Amino acid sequence: MDEFDYVVVGGGSAGCVAAAELAKDGTRRVLMLESGPRAEDHPESLDADGYKEAFINDHIIWERFSTPQPNAAKQRVFLGTGTVLGGSGSVNGMVYTRGARQDYDEWPEGWRWDDVQSDFEALESVLRPHKRPPTKWTEACIDAAEQHGFRRSEDLNDGDLSDVIGYEWMSYDGQQRRSSYVAFIMDAPTRDNLVIETGAHVQRVVFDDDRRARSVEYVLDGEPRTAAVRHEVIMCAGALETPKLLMLSGVGPAEHLRQFDIPVVLDQPAIGENLHDHPNVPVFCKTPREVDALYPQLYSFYRTHTGTDLPAGQADTCYVYWPAPSSMMQMVKRVLPTMLPQWLYGPRSKRFIRMMAEIVFKLPPVKAFVRGLFGIIIILGKPKSRGRLRLQSTDPRVQAEIDPAYYDHPEDMETLVRGVRKAREILNAGELATWKTWELMPGKRTTSDKALRRYIARNMLTTYHYAGTCRMGDDGASVVDLQLRMRGLSGIRVADASIMAMVPVSALNAPSMLIGYRAARFVREGQRQGDTAVDDAAHATYANGATSA
Repeated sequence: MDEFDYVVVGGGSAGCVAAAELAKDGTRRVLMLESGPRAEDHPESLDADGYKEAFINDHIIWERFSTPQPNAAKQRVFLGTGTVLGGSGSVNGMVYTRGARQDYDEWPEGWRWDDVQSDFEALESVLRPHKRPPTKWTEACIDAAEQHGFRRSEDLNDGDLSDVIGYEWMSYDGQQRRSSYVAFIMDAPTRDNLVIETGAHVQRVVFDDDRRARSVEYVLDGEPRTAAVRHEVIMCAGALETPKLLMLSGVGPAEHLRQFDIPVVLDQPAIGENLHDHPNVPVFCKTPREVDALYPQLYSFYRTHTGTDLPAGQADTCYVYWPAPSSMMQMVKRVLPTMLPQWLYGPRSKRFIRMMAEIVFKLPPVKAFVRGLFGIIIILGKPKSRGRLRLQSTDPRVQAEIDPAYYDHPEDMETLVRGVRKAREILNAGELATWKTWELMPGKRTTSDKALRRYIARNMLTTYHYAGTCRMGDDGASVVDLQLRMRGLSGIRVADASIMAMVPVSALNAPSMLIGYRAARFVREGQRQGDTAVDDAAHATYANGATSA
């Protein structure tokens, strides 16, 4: 058994920031455990142009599927995440968006826009995000959107995402992807007090009789290991893994844990609840001209559902202008196999489909077709549906039972129906109208609300923005308090997207890094105040019904 001051579970977007910041105190030993490989072993995860190849690399994507979704044509939706140093920030499209000021108004006091702005600025001083230069196609799209209620924004990180369109900040610098791993660890000074273990599969967190986190058990190279913890465990495994690992550790809904004969450390019914995501649906178009963009760099945000009860002017939908020449073949390679029946999905079927896609996309007519193909991806930014996550097994290698409950709230479907109609308006307006586009999907004959609902149900995808399963709040029923400390326990915090009670309308990578950064700051502030872990007196008893068993 080795001993560390802090153990960070998960080397993703939040975990790399938290571990690097904690390690700045050279007197403290920090261990970061990541289930996936080193990013250096997969160079596409470090290359700004390699994002499309990283997205289809099964060695760095953790494959999961949802339960069949009754409101989405009974699909088992693919719910992948990055499992490599840098996490999903090493395989995504590199978009860096803080979110809207109004999004943070939905978060507790201490986490509002003015509270977190300086922390974002500190992150960005290290990440150094950039914008891609305009192209003829992107400028035509902006002109068209301006004809239908959007206004050009020069900075999508200024907090104002009300009916705007503009170029996204992206986590790259030259030819280098600037994930949290690259920016905060790989390119930072070497710190001997930071130990990083890849291929480390965490089994559980071990608590003592006082419900203080004392160690983390994990498997490395097939051998069981234990890391003793002097001060704190920081859970950064993401909204789909953190709650699962907590349940395996005896922290979660007691009745559910007893079904698996897991000794209950703390009955916390909220763990695994409040799961939500950003589902999306595309409108695909063809133009005789060449789409001259190679990145999904143009985004817009809009209040699509005027009848919702969100505050006036708050955007509820994100529209991504996606150029097919950038990554159409890779998208087909990733998405098409996931549409197979469960009994047919596997390594052999994936290899066959991807081999066929490789052949087809090399054909000259197909290459010519793709050069003029693009889509507007409509993303539900403020979902009202809430699902949940539960264990399927006591084996940590087995994914949890994940039910995002897509479109469980009828307003979510209605918003996307309106979003498809708004996208169609844009496609036939302004400068974009001179590109003579014609709609391929859902097709001009798909006009009624009923037909659009059917199209959305059958063609939805996740945007990989899972959140909410360990909700932060100032109420006793929340899983973590405003400093991310787990209520009813000592020596453990949660610092990833699972703490978000309500997601921002935009992508979650930047807010996730913010959470990791603030977690480290809270720990350091506690150290300065002589609080080496948490205030045990404040957390020894758990308000509002959560108890030890």
